Amino acid sequence: MAGLSRFAVRRRAGRVLALPIVLALLAWSGVAAAQAPSSVENQVKAAYLFKFAGFVEWPDGAFARADSPLQIGVSGNDALADQLEQMVAGRTVGGHAISVRKLRRGDAVSGIHMLFIGAGERAAVIDMLAAARGQSVLTVSDADDSIALGCMIAFVVAQDRLRFDVALGQVNSSRLRISARMLAAANRVQGAS
Repeated sequence: MAGLSRFAVRRRAGRVLALPIVLALLAWSGVAAAQAPSSVENQVKAAYLFKFAGFVEWPDGAFARADSPLQIGVSGNDALADQLEQMVAGRTVGGHAISVRKLRRGDAVSGIHMLFIGAGERAAVIDMLAAARGQSVLTVSDADDSIALGCMIAFVVAQDRLRFDVALGQVNSSRLRISARMLAAANRVQGAS
């Protein structure tokens, strides 16, 4: 048990953004050993996406009605979309049911609250980010240089762990608000004062 001290996590309001704990639970349950690394990576990314939704505040008018679902669009990684769909089934965030929608290059992002763009063709990543620009859509990607391309959150590997960077400039221009707890859990926050 002494080895677990490095995985100590501060719990606030029952929410935890700790990848080491997620990985430890997956390994302990035998899931990690039985599945391909990309499957485990998708599980961890799906867990992050679900958790992100609880730490973001969308502006008034972002939801058509008070009971409208929070829609997460996934482009460029159908396996992640499938994993996320299983993970969020029957769950809610802020009183909103969560729905997952697979998107292709050129699809409209209207009605989407969070958009994950998988690493793929650079042009496809740029197109999807352009489609979300000017809207209150939290953009997340695992593409190289995604922050430089205009993404709000980028998955990165730091110290052999999947983490995330946040670009506050892009977040603020979309009228979204990210909780200080999520920013504290980030690997790096660009534009922090």
